[in-house]
Amino acid sequence: MVAKSNLIDENTQERFLKKVYDKCGGKLPSNPRKLATAFIRAGLLTEWHIEKIFAGKYRGFFLGKYKLLGHIGTGGMSSVYLAEHVGLHDKRAIKVLPKKRVHDASYLARFKLEAQAIASLNHPNIVLAHDIDNEGDTHFIVMEYVDGIDLQMLVRRDGPLDFSNSADLIAQAARGLEHAHQRGVIHRDVKPANLLIDQDGRVRLLDMGLALMASEEEHSLTVANNENVLGTADYLAPEQALNSHKVDHRVDIYGLGCTLYYLLTGRPPFSDGTLAQRIIKHQNEMPRSIRELRPDCPGELEGMCVKMLQKDPAYRYQSAREVAEVFEKFAARVPKGQPVRIGLGDAPADVAPLSSLSFNDSSSGGISRDNVQHDTVTGKNDETLASSRSKLIREQDQLASSSGRLVKVQSMGIPSDSSAGSLLDLEVESGFRDPSQRKRRDNHPIIDSDTQLRRPSQNQRAPMDPLLMGTIISALFVAALVLGYFIARVTS
Repeated sequence: MVAKSNLIDENTQERFLKKVYDKCGGKLPSNPRKLATAFIRAGLLTEWHIEKIFAGKYRGFFLGKYKLLGHIGTGGMSSVYLAEHVGLHDKRAIKVLPKKRVHDASYLARFKLEAQAIASLNHPNIVLAHDIDNEGDTHFIVMEYVDGIDLQMLVRRDGPLDFSNSADLIAQAARGLEHAHQRGVIHRDVKPANLLIDQDGRVRLLDMGLALMASEEEHSLTVANNENVLGTADYLAPEQALNSHKVDHRVDIYGLGCTLYYLLTGRPPFSDGTLAQRIIKHQNEMPRSIRELRPDCPGELEGMCVKMLQKDPAYRYQSAREVAEVFEKFAARVPKGQPVRIGLGDAPADVAPLSSLSFNDSSSGGISRDNVQHDTVTGKNDETLASSRSKLIREQDQLASSSGRLVKVQSMGIPSDSSAGSLLDLEVESGFRDPSQRKRRDNHPIIDSDTQLRRPSQNQRAPMDPLLMGTIISALFVAALVLGYFIARVTS
């Protein structure tokens, strides 16, 4: 099945198998797991490839001129894969729109809009887009490969950050936003999970899925196709919850302020209550003082955060450039604590020579989780590759976000000629379709599970909030009592 998959060119595979034959006395190992391990250790296949091949899948590993290497993450609208250019052999992150979304004009238009938004930006603090293409009805965006960890997972791992490093990270993010705003692009979903730190300690802004373009034509397209997703509730600016289409760049400053609050306290500004209650709190309340949670926090830094979180945009910093300058000055004055650690311990093992492998039946034939990089991690809002982040999720055995789900690579058995066919179904792989169900339900939730607020479609009616329903019933009851009183007075 490896030969059928075309994942390895014929000459390379022949040379590899000749070495295996020589080491095993002229025959292949009786245990297929040991041969699979050898393929991985030689750098010819990934563990994700092996998992799929053992499940009987050997077709569908290529998109255009890119070879898929692993499944990185799944968001509300798309999924992301690690891929390698078949000619240049450089790695890219491929963002794929599910086929079922292609027939929905709003999703396809939004997907293309995101590609346009990313392509219009070229800045060291923004993940770059290289291409947009399609293979039949599979549409995809080719993005820059970034190996790092996002701020959400960084805080989960290390706890709240020190004050100088927090300020430096916010300043870098603000520089990226400044570049986007100058080109008429409003992100509208700034949050810790969308800010990635690469191996050089540089912040990279990612996920333009909700970007709002400034030109009239593009703005109209956004309004027409943005009926569902408004933003992430825990980082949603007050004006964005009211009307996400009539906002300006200052919503990103609010989201960045919420992100700073998270970096300093380890929790979003409003972490208690239902999703609807948290959104209302963003409208009417200020969060608990940072200095109550961290008494050693400098008052100046807390004041900067409070200014970013003002309900009225007029009282916030008025530009991302202003934010960057203020935080750069603060970071320069305050001594830094421990440097942000991007790595997560020992790196995956380098490609090993075949002589170092043992094909004895008595030896362990499984793939060591300490020596092989795992790519099969899915989590909402994971919109670029972060190998370190994926490893962290696996080690902590927790979700990448409030709705993410960890898909572990299954232990290998005997390769199977799956009855489901030999074609790798990216929709099933990404979790957009349950392989056990022939038809997926057409009803979409009003509020999806990754705390992203959604508007109901025309054919959908939002469920009434129980508190609101109780208030209405009480009001009607009081009105009935008053009406009965007046009728009794008139008739008596």
